[in-house]
Amino acid sequence: MNPGSASGAVSIAPSLSSGQRAALEAVRRVGDASANDVAAALEITVSGSRQHLDALLDAGLVAITETPHAGTRGRPKLVYHVTERAAPLFPNAYSALANELLGYLADDDQTLVDRVFERRRENRIANAHVRLAPLRSFSAKVAELAAILDEDGYVATCEQIGRDHFRIVEHNCAIAAVALRYGQACSSELEFIRAVLSDARVERVSHMVQGARHCAYDIVRVRARRA
Repeated sequence: MNPGSASGAVSIAPSLSSGQRAALEAVRRVGDASANDVAAALEITVSGSRQHLDALLDAGLVAITETPHAGTRGRPKLVYHVTERAAPLFPNAYSALANELLGYLADDDQTLVDRVFERRRENRIANAHVRLAPLRSFSAKVAELAAILDEDGYVATCEQIGRDHFRIVEHNCAIAAVALRYGQACSSELEFIRAVLSDARVERVSHMVQGARHCAYDIVRVRARRA
């Protein structure tokens, strides 16, 4: 049995060199990352990238998936993704303590748990509005929101897909254990993003709790119709 495989067990992650840790962070941030992607992110050679990835693969911290090259024939491209064993190496926001405290509240009154998540959401919304208020463009607001989520431990990135169309991806769940036990954590996150980007349509299109490797939010700006 692997460490941490039993319920409630603690997963012990192997020690990593600074280069291996940087490579692991790059894979987590990119998502499905090739050796070239990691090399570009770390500004090292592809061979150096492969050495780090091989070490992470041997340690069970990353796994490989084959993907076909778009529109071309030939050998499939190898991409790497972070495994569950790497979870202790990323922020988890003291999930064990949070679950314990929320459990005490639920024992007394289930509505108290709802109120806790509501208070957390409202506080995050207020703080985010302060940071986004000075920004004029919608794209700048989306980028700043992604930066806020990144600072909160979600390893968040954003990309522009088209005019008024963006996607924010959370490559790490900072409250994963809490989210697995309390659905309010996930619904609160979606409501937070929708409230901060009130002039946009926001939909969650990928969800870690449902088995995806990341949470992703599709964001489309809704422009007011001219009279």
